[in-house]
Amino acid sequence: MDPDRVVPASGARPTTVARPDHPLLSVVVPAHNATAVLERCLGALRASHFPWDAWELLVVDDASTEDTELIAARYADTVVRLAGNPHGPSYARNRGAEASRGEVIVFVDADVVVHRDALARIADHFVSSPTTAALFGSYDVHPYHGGIVSQYRNLLHHFVHQRNPGPAETFWSGLGAIRAAVFHEVGMFDEWHYSRPQIEDIELGRRLRHRGHTVLLDPGIQGTHLKRWTLRNMLANDFQHRGVPWMWLLLQEGEGMQARSLNVAPLQKACTALFALGIIALVAGVLSGGSPVLFAIAVGAIAVVLLINLPFYRYLRAHRSLIFALGILPLHLGYYGLNVLAVAAGWLFHEMLGTPSPPAERQAMAEVGIRSWPPPIRRPRASVWTDSHMVIPRPPADTPAAGPARP
Repeated sequence: MDPDRVVPASGARPTTVARPDHPLLSVVVPAHNATAVLERCLGALRASHFPWDAWELLVVDDASTEDTELIAARYADTVVRLAGNPHGPSYARNRGAEASRGEVIVFVDADVVVHRDALARIADHFVSSPTTAALFGSYDVHPYHGGIVSQYRNLLHHFVHQRNPGPAETFWSGLGAIRAAVFHEVGMFDEWHYSRPQIEDIELGRRLRHRGHTVLLDPGIQGTHLKRWTLRNMLANDFQHRGVPWMWLLLQEGEGMQARSLNVAPLQKACTALFALGIIALVAGVLSGGSPVLFAIAVGAIAVVLLINLPFYRYLRAHRSLIFALGILPLHLGYYGLNVLAVAAGWLFHEMLGTPSPPAERQAMAEVGIRSWPPPIRRPRASVWTDSHMVIPRPPADTPAAGPARP
């Protein structure tokens, strides 16, 4: 058998891989104080049905105060330890990509447990389709935590991704991959403006599409989400970290990009508009002393939102129960309410502040003629551990790695 030909255990077509010192895939996992989830994430990656000599695993420890790097050293080929204060996932992923050697960079969040065929599916895409620049997958239908908010958030994500396979206008870094040459060409993640987990992956997808690159969504590439969602962090995520920055980005892009709407389905935009109409009519009805017409408009608008989302509610009934589907209605309507607030806040910030500015130090670099993107910035000292001098040796290839146990 040709030594440069490897047949993945999952049964995918033979994959051409480069020499061991130049693997096909480089899997980058950013982690900050991730001891509660990291071992499950890395163990699942090492249990993948994909040959070890065809990929490498890099973990970027973003200034953790826990023993994240010690867990990483048990599994990773390379551990990059960032000193100082945390710099955020954009910065961490970029540093991992710079230390990688693969033709394709696979980004996996530390709280995602990939299915065993995920890496083989990713490799198969890039080998069989030379025009594919990037692709991403989906959460599966079995989120780790059983709370209603965690179930709702993950099932909503799964539902949306399962119904929209094929070309995409965005990117998802929870379980996504991009050709290394393309990633560096478009400027990597924007660590200037996104120093926290926000819409850095969506913005990267925007740049990919602006350059004419093809981004695909393959809902068969899946992973289990370990995050425990609460009502509080759901509200913060949907409004502060996703909704407002997303709307701000749309307004910065202008009409041309708004026409594509960064992969927002027209029906979802309609639902947000209808919910806004319903709230306005309800408030106006109360202020006017109880106008029946305004109340009828409010009820009608909300009813149409519910009718548009009937496929999602049927999906929830099929995968959970009718009681569960009915129980999430307040959460789902609240989701549209947050969308309305995010649109208003994003528009207000855009009108008042314009385009977000990078930190003053980096802005000064641009003003003196540094034009590369992202520009050279003062980076904290990083420790890079490789196979030859890890603190804890990586386990042998035949060591089983269990996925997460159910609570």
